[in-house]
Amino acid sequence: MTAPPRQTMLATAPVSKLIWTFAIPAILSQVVNSMHNIVDQTFLGWGIGDLAIAATNIAFPLSTLTTALAALIGMGGAAGFSLDLGKKQARSARKNWGNAIVLSVGLGCLLAVLAVAFLEPMLYLFGATEAMMIYAVPYARIISMGLPFAIFSMAMAHFIRADGSPKFSSGVLLSGAIFNMIFDPIFLFACSMGIQGVALATVLGQGLSSCLALYYLVRRRHMVTLEREDFRLSAGTIKGIGALGGAIFFNHVIMTAAQVILMNMLRTYGAQSVYGSEIAIAGSGAVGKVMIVFLSCVIGIALGCQPIFGFNYGSKRYDRVIEAYRKALRYGTTLAVIAFLCIQLFPRQILSIFGSEDPLFYEFSIHYIRIYLLMTFVNAFQPITSNFFTSIGKAKLGFWMALVRQGLLLIPLLLLLPLALGMDGVLWAGPISDGVAAVLVLVLGAREVRRLTVQQEETP
Repeated sequence: MTAPPRQTMLATAPVSKLIWTFAIPAILSQVVNSMHNIVDQTFLGWGIGDLAIAATNIAFPLSTLTTALAALIGMGGAAGFSLDLGKKQARSARKNWGNAIVLSVGLGCLLAVLAVAFLEPMLYLFGATEAMMIYAVPYARIISMGLPFAIFSMAMAHFIRADGSPKFSSGVLLSGAIFNMIFDPIFLFACSMGIQGVALATVLGQGLSSCLALYYLVRRRHMVTLEREDFRLSAGTIKGIGALGGAIFFNHVIMTAAQVILMNMLRTYGAQSVYGSEIAIAGSGAVGKVMIVFLSCVIGIALGCQPIFGFNYGSKRYDRVIEAYRKALRYGTTLAVIAFLCIQLFPRQILSIFGSEDPLFYEFSIHYIRIYLLMTFVNAFQPITSNFFTSIGKAKLGFWMALVRQGLLLIPLLLLLPLALGMDGVLWAGPISDGVAAVLVLVLGAREVRRLTVQQEETP
């Protein structure tokens, strides 16, 4: 039986061409999706002020948790899907996809109910001050209602990409982001809806993305055809999805914990400085949104490589896996160096897009961006290597990388360094943890490449 064209492409096309075939649509969707966060904050800065920017930053851990669940289901399930296709196990691949659909809808609804039920305590936990709550509560309430759409669309985008349709996968995410950017100013200014309008534009965009993902499931051709039995939850399938997606999920969860601690440290030490809590949190959020744009490019490369890693590893073409990993690191590091130079040379110009007129905002934010993002040039190593391990079925290594960078380094440093250095201690926690984590990632990646080289030589 002849393999479907998409599977033949993964097995035979030149690796560089294959990476960019999958990565360019992923990069485009990731960048546009992250840009809508900047657009949100830009319009809020112009239309309302620094308090509104700070309020959306306080609610941002909710988005990180959403991404965590979508990554657990989508990336974990899609990695298993690609490995199964490489092994020619179509039934298991179908089961991965069907169970992921049910899990994304169910967990999305559960998270939405919990977020609405515990909204105000959650926001205070995330670091909100009383002054922010007037904007944070209505914004977060509407965002919470859209969580099922967000998780479903992001999870399905991973499967659609693994199914050999990277352009459609990107279209799923792009549609929502573009809708959001168009309707942000309409709802905020023309309709005078305030911060609620910005939140509503986000949720409606996520609904549009979900509709496109559903259309693909119903109307488009796949490498496999889903059957009714594939939607019945299976303990073995769920365990497999969890095993492959667990490291990525944990990475996002501990990143959320680090973000919450960072906001609380900024609230505490900002109040003791000339900047105040609100400017410190707003500035940190603006810098974070800038960083997300760069990371979106790197993550796009990592996501584009996932089907290549998984399918060829399952097919025992370890030489192609090694080639894809090395080239992904090269491309990602080139982007990281460019981002580092832009951030360090033009911080004021970059931050000016947020529309703040407060000189203290710029004073703090420029100081923050130059210290906290000092190790940006090595920040491509971890996302690419973590996705590499997940794609070849070794998610535990990704788990330990996330644990070391976020749990064993960043969180303790965020808590301890400010005791000696004050606000600067909060800022230096970032580059120290980034640098140590980069060394660890390179050691683990090099060891795995050596192992795969031996396996390739032993493969008949």
